[in-house]
Amino acid sequence: MAEITIERGVAEDKLEQQGVFSWPVWSHDEAEFPWSYDETETCYFVEGEVTVTPQGGVPVTMGKGDLVTFPRGMACTWKITRAVRKHYIFP
Repeated sequence: MAEITIERGVAEDKLEQQGVFSWPVWSHDEAEFPWSYDETETCYFVEGEVTVTPQGGVPVTMGKGDLVTFPRGMACTWKITRAVRKHYIFP
């Protein structure tokens, strides 16, 4: 199964080139919940921190400033430790 990919410290001009700031916004307070991805999702974290644990996998922590891709078909648990705000798209 494909893994979560994280690009940290992405330059703002690259984000603008990709149109990140025009993508929809999703936000959530601190919480823990199961999630699954029917489609590949790419997102850019504007605020917060979360640890995502893929089913049967190793926990991965991500947050503010990270550009992340979640693979289609992945089931996981989200544990938000600092309220999250992110731009997202299903490419």
